[in-house]
Amino acid sequence: MSDTPSRPAQTDADTGTPALTVEPAELEWRRDAEDREAPFSARYDDVYFSRHDGREESRFVFLAHNRLAERFGAWQSARPFVVGETGFGTGLNMLLAWACFTDNAPPSARLHLVSTEKHPMTREALARIWQSWPDLAPRAETLIAQWPDAVAGIHRLRLDPRVTLDLHIGDAAESLSALEGQVDAWFLDGFAPAKNPDMWHAGLFHAMASASHGETTFATFTCAGFVRRGLAEAGFSWRKVPGFGRKREMLCGSLASAPDDEARAATPWFTPPATRRAAHIAVIGAGIAGTSMAEALARRGSQVTLIDPKGIAGGASGNPQAALYVKLAAEPNRQSLFYLAALQHAHRWLSTLDPERTFWSDCGLLALAPHERENRRQRRFLDHYGLPPSVVAACNTADASRLAGIAVENDALHYGSAGWVDPGALCRRLADTPNVTLRQASLAGYHAHGDGWQLELSDGDLTVDQIVITAGPASAAWLDGLPLQPIRGQVSMLERDALPALNRVLCAEGYVLPPRHRTLTFGATFHPNDADTAVTEADHRRNLEELARTAPALAEALGDIDPASLDGRAAVRAASPDKTPYAGPLPMAAQWREDYAALAKDARRRFSTPGAHYPGVWVSAAHGSRGMVSAPLCAELIASRIHAEPLPLPRALVDHLHPGRRLIAELIRGQ
Repeated sequence: MSDTPSRPAQTDADTGTPALTVEPAELEWRRDAEDREAPFSARYDDVYFSRHDGREESRFVFLAHNRLAERFGAWQSARPFVVGETGFGTGLNMLLAWACFTDNAPPSARLHLVSTEKHPMTREALARIWQSWPDLAPRAETLIAQWPDAVAGIHRLRLDPRVTLDLHIGDAAESLSALEGQVDAWFLDGFAPAKNPDMWHAGLFHAMASASHGETTFATFTCAGFVRRGLAEAGFSWRKVPGFGRKREMLCGSLASAPDDEARAATPWFTPPATRRAAHIAVIGAGIAGTSMAEALARRGSQVTLIDPKGIAGGASGNPQAALYVKLAAEPNRQSLFYLAALQHAHRWLSTLDPERTFWSDCGLLALAPHERENRRQRRFLDHYGLPPSVVAACNTADASRLAGIAVENDALHYGSAGWVDPGALCRRLADTPNVTLRQASLAGYHAHGDGWQLELSDGDLTVDQIVITAGPASAAWLDGLPLQPIRGQVSMLERDALPALNRVLCAEGYVLPPRHRTLTFGATFHPNDADTAVTEADHRRNLEELARTAPALAEALGDIDPASLDGRAAVRAASPDKTPYAGPLPMAAQWREDYAALAKDARRRFSTPGAHYPGVWVSAAHGSRGMVSAPLCAELIASRIHAEPLPLPRALVDHLHPGRRLIAELIRGQ
């Protein structure tokens, strides 16, 4: 948990620690007017779309009355056009909006879809629906292939190079209240107000208004009086227009007056900086944090210069294999919610980047419980999170041994979509993204230059619009005093023609990965405040001892091993004091200490001054030993902020990652 101060007496939704358990949709299957199978909600006793012509009703209500074809055709902004929806359901509205965008938008335009769903369908149910819609089936297949597990939170899906969907699983009002971003057109959908009154309430309308701007429009099929009143009270102007088919009337309109921004009342220091030009961006560091950052920016159209004196993956990201793994707290907190979201995001991201699994594997991972204390902790974890078994499931010793393909001596948690990655291959693939150029040079300094920055490099100067610092331990020189701890770790590698079979990653105090290229990789040592990268026989010995504790049957099958015979690699990672990455704009530390000095006497003091940041300077650092999981989502977060997109995390988790959290914590403690 971050030591950033919390607001008093907050609900779970306010603090960013919602219940993760999600109740899936309860479906019945009926035939529509064209004799296709159509889903019917048993929970709400209502249809998902019109049995007579759901597609045309959706086009009429949501696309036509938001003038999407016209607005898509005229869209010239560098940021994406954003469509928001309350009630994803089958995905019909989003698929139609995507098709409309493809047909009408210029090649440079991008589309960002944001949709909420409290009771998501299963992947199998979606496939059953869309097999009967041949014209929409190809898009539906893309959606279904990335469909997330039923876990509360934001799930980002890349539907095609120009179209992104953020699926917010959870209550619509709570999800949209935590949305960081602005919407251009709303699809106010969902089951009929009489069937689902819990959705259609003032909190939802206010959340929509808070995420809107002066040109935001909306459309909805209903004309219910309390919906009209709620929209008006939230600041929307509405008008009745003829409805579709048998429905006499519907509503459409736009935002007339935006509500006061209350989201930052308690935390003004986290107010995001103004959007700036992002044509050319320098990324300092070419490990996983830097290369994932470069790819995320280049995918959005920025020219990226990737700067690292060691080249691609020259530091801690150069290990031959790394585990895709996180260890979550026994009870949900912001740090664990971030890492859970990051693990799910990493799996979708890698599946899109390398669907053939050439340099990674989602073979699964067993987090072993080597003693009773850890066993109790794992049981508490399962009780508190309520995650579906497809994400994490309890395994007894026999089941864990069966999954591993080798005898283990402990119960375990099985993370089914976790596994391992070849970091160097991944980083090289990311650095090979169009619009990314590697410059193998050292950074000596940078200073403001016009509306951008001039970098002093070992091979000459470079002028850019913005900078992202992703240099691992070397980032400390550029973080304006933010604390960063170096941690040395050494992995060991045993090469043999014949190695015991191992089907899963095994983790306890150490880890061992399934063999690859006739090599078994295991480790890793942990030495805080040590920046030595020399491989030592002593650390090989420690890794062998830990391997024997983690997987004794495997160690016995390997026989006696001389530590001196092992290959290995030592590298230095960086961690923050609270073990959460820094991901966000770089704060001006001296200005923060001056502006918020009164926190030392009154931690509940309210301020109106937004946080001062170095304009166009960003940080993705302190990823520690979990960077293969955390860095891609942090890159997506920062790239989304730079390009004025909705963010892939709720506001509370965005703030939890903000580098300035340390400054506020220090002020409150009087440091």
